[in-house]
Amino acid sequence: MLLTRRALLGVLTLSSSLVALPGYAQTLDLGVMGELASFDASQVSGGVWESQILMDVYEGLVKKAPDGELLPGMATDWEVSEDGKTYTFTMREDARWSDGEPVTAEDFVFGWKNMLDPANASKYAYMLYPVVNAEAVNTGDKPLEALGVKSLDDGRTFEVTLNSPTPYFMQLLTHYTAYPAPRHTAEEYGDSWVKLDHIATNGAFTPTEWVSQSRITAVRNPEYYEADQVTLDRVNYHTTEDRNAGISRFRAGELDILRDYPSSRYQWLKENLPEATHMAPYLGSYYYVLNHREGRPTADKRVREALNLAARRDVISKQIMAGTFLPSQSFVPKGTDNYDVQTMELGDDMDARMAKARKLLEDAGYGPDNPLTLQLRYNTSDEHKKIAVAMAAMWRPLGVNVEMVNSEATVHYQTIAEGDFDVARAGWIADYNDAENFLTLLKSGVGNNYGAYSNPEYDQLLDEAATTQDAEEREKLLEQAEQLAMDDYALVPLLYYVSRNLVNPELTGWQDNVSDDHPSRWIGFEE
Repeated sequence: MLLTRRALLGVLTLSSSLVALPGYAQTLDLGVMGELASFDASQVSGGVWESQILMDVYEGLVKKAPDGELLPGMATDWEVSEDGKTYTFTMREDARWSDGEPVTAEDFVFGWKNMLDPANASKYAYMLYPVVNAEAVNTGDKPLEALGVKSLDDGRTFEVTLNSPTPYFMQLLTHYTAYPAPRHTAEEYGDSWVKLDHIATNGAFTPTEWVSQSRITAVRNPEYYEADQVTLDRVNYHTTEDRNAGISRFRAGELDILRDYPSSRYQWLKENLPEATHMAPYLGSYYYVLNHREGRPTADKRVREALNLAARRDVISKQIMAGTFLPSQSFVPKGTDNYDVQTMELGDDMDARMAKARKLLEDAGYGPDNPLTLQLRYNTSDEHKKIAVAMAAMWRPLGVNVEMVNSEATVHYQTIAEGDFDVARAGWIADYNDAENFLTLLKSGVGNNYGAYSNPEYDQLLDEAATTQDAEEREKLLEQAEQLAMDDYALVPLLYYVSRNLVNPELTGWQDNVSDDHPSRWIGFEE
């Protein structure tokens, strides 16, 4: 049995000084789709795979159950003021870092300030902007001490004050931007507090080894308050960007879970590995970023509209991706709570669309004597390559020449964040079930607004929505914002995601859910 071989290996290699193991250890081998940038949450690149690792080694004020529901985490209970602006959390008395030091409200104050410190240039800092003065702190307009968080009662109480009632705030607290950071190790080791020799984590697991572009190993944290309920003794996170190679490793027993597989393999997997093959609804958007920076061809609205008109989303969904994506003409995915998606009005007649697209490019100054050449970047994956090739073919009849550049995920996102592209592949999976989580990606100055789209009217609508207490009015404002961006052809929405995972049928504790979050704390092997 797969478990036996890996279990025995785990007993031989795991340091007994880190955790006392039974004679029969359980080791989970997990294939993730990219390389973690850092165990400092302020320095991660934003990949879903990073969240999958960090949610195992850190824990916020609340955590997720196997089905995605919220449960108490580092806080045992909380109160919300009548005006919905102040949250008061009671810290768990038995919460400990992996080095035995207590987890206190001070660690949350430190962690949130670390995330918002402008010196750290975190792309995800904006997630905490609902907190009083968070944006001003992050932009350097106010000192860190002005942030609306407090440690009270000698660290046993954590108080957060918001700018306005925020419907998704509790869901946001499961995201890694809201994790604590160990103040005591940072004070002792400075910037090297995050190195494995010094790191302290407060989640169910703590990292012990990192082989770049290969594997991260984490072991069960004996100081975790529910350590006796954690079944696994070790988790290996294998960097597996080649999804076909991941399938081979899964079939060979080298992986227990593969966190994505190529859409082209779905039918084969369903026929040959039916019990292991999972596909489920997922709140995610697959899109192409268009660079709005001055001097780029895609800064011209006519070019952006033409590219959108020529995109045959049904072909990509049904033929290229074999039905494992759904076609999209909106940025916010269908199924988002309390929201009606707003779409681009492109028309159904492809001949008419192509004729209009040619005219738009001609008006923009492009033609046989001045062909439009675009650099299209995508992160390494057979799936992303297929879509890029298909899109290049769809744009070619317009006289558009596409130069494709691929790189591994971390390099890809770093490059497009610096603006070195015309068109770039991107995907966004909901951090919490609210349209705002997607729409913020098009707000001026936001770190993950890779295309640098900037529209004052759009920004104003989002700002109004952020301070609107009436749920229906807030929804209308967000819908207006999305429609404005769609009418502006701010990006190229292509597909809605579904989650695709290969899961060893011998595992327990796995439940498909719309967030596709599966903390290893709940997973084990059948006896």
